[in-house]
Amino acid sequence: MKTFTLDEAQSLLPLLESLLKRAIESKKAAEAIEGQLQQLRHRIFLSGGLMVDILSVTRQRAEAETLVRRAKDAVAEIQAIGVQVKDLETGLLDFPCILNDEVVLLCWKMGEPRIDFWHTVDAGFRGRRPVDERFGRSKKPN
Repeated sequence: MKTFTLDEAQSLLPLLESLLKRAIESKKAAEAIEGQLQQLRHRIFLSGGLMVDILSVTRQRAEAETLVRRAKDAVAEIQAIGVQVKDLETGLLDFPCILNDEVVLLCWKMGEPRIDFWHTVDAGFRGRRPVDERFGRSKKPN
């Protein structure tokens, strides 16, 4: 497992925020298309059948699949860096970090200006505590 110092994690925020935005926007756009297609299926069901523009529906389905792939690719890029995506909807990320020979998680949520919180692996978001001076001295293990 890759670990980060606070400074390393902070330096990644612009890239990670860009990837998160891409993933979130793509996911929302795919969900909107899926909603339109679901409404069409519902109208077809209720009416016992409709004339449907198959080409248009095929294009929408392909666009939705492309958007889903784009979202998954962005999340995979984040994870490949070593950062954990905890909640895509809110843009919640965790960065494994060594503190006093223990793995803890630096915690950042999209919209926050910097990483100001951390929590133990077991505590999760509800157990967030403010980052303190110990993180300024954290060293990466050799």
